[in-house]
Amino acid sequence: MYILLAIASVAFLIVVHEGGHYVVARWCKMRVDRFSIGFGPGILKKRSKKTGTVFQLAPIPFGGFVEIRGMNIAEDVEPDDVHAYPNRPAWQRFVTIFAGPATNYASAIVLAMVLFTCNGVPHWYGVGAPLENYDAYGKLEAGDRIVEVDHQPLFIDSKPTLGERVNATKGAPLTLTIERGGQRREITITPKLSKDTWMMGVQLAKQNIDIGVLESAKRSLIYPVAQTKAIGAMLYSIVFKDEKAEVGGPVRMVEEFRNAFSHSLVAGIELIMALSVYLGLFNLLPIPALDGGRLVFLGYELVTRRRANPKIEAMVHMAGIMALGLLMVLVLIHDVGRFF
Repeated sequence: MYILLAIASVAFLIVVHEGGHYVVARWCKMRVDRFSIGFGPGILKKRSKKTGTVFQLAPIPFGGFVEIRGMNIAEDVEPDDVHAYPNRPAWQRFVTIFAGPATNYASAIVLAMVLFTCNGVPHWYGVGAPLENYDAYGKLEAGDRIVEVDHQPLFIDSKPTLGERVNATKGAPLTLTIERGGQRREITITPKLSKDTWMMGVQLAKQNIDIGVLESAKRSLIYPVAQTKAIGAMLYSIVFKDEKAEVGGPVRMVEEFRNAFSHSLVAGIELIMALSVYLGLFNLLPIPALDGGRLVFLGYELVTRRRANPKIEAMVHMAGIMALGLLMVLVLIHDVGRFF
């Protein structure tokens, strides 16, 4: 079951991305010849009687594609074919390409909104277990939730943190307002010095806290921005510092999804949210053959009001396709090699 959920999750990421291209292309009155999940010859095919688009499943699970009439630079199109990609206005071609990554970001926002509304958000200020030889032992109980420190609210993202507030006391007693059994009560705790840090002697536990629809909406909009910053910082560390990159392809993705869903449904949804942002950001990078590479040429056309040299653009994208193809093969070999 977990493997099926993992495969469905990977398929969801692909369908969302390519669906963004497809919907906007159709909205811009472009002819879409093929919508493929996976690469290679179609295994299962279905042609739409209304639009003529062939929807297919292909055997190579590295992603998918939407084949828009005339989008391939080497493809010959009639200059009077108003439904061909190159004959549509530049802004329509731009939004069609941009729609894929944008839809990934949008799906992350929607999933975050649903998850935050239904499940709340993580709160690390739950009490797991008080430690012996500390003042908190016998006063705090497992399951308590710390909501205020010296009558100052302790929110999910509040600064200073609980640890910083405790350390700032320098051993002076502090008043904790806790929730226990649905009721609030105040408890006075005297921190103890341990390894140059003042501590209450409490193991904190992760708890979820209800935040309401409006706060969920706010946090769901913030989520992809924060996730993008985190991914950007990680990529910067890999390129310019000594951070080691963990290479993985579809096999690794299925494995990670299986592990996440076997832990909990929430963990699986959180992984889908994170990878939605990652996929959107990756496709916006100015790499030839990816959406970001195409957007660079379209941006040039919008600014200068003239198209880039088709031969140069074709060479750039072809080089990118060859490099990505080689990378896919190496990643797949690495993926499969982990099992031998």
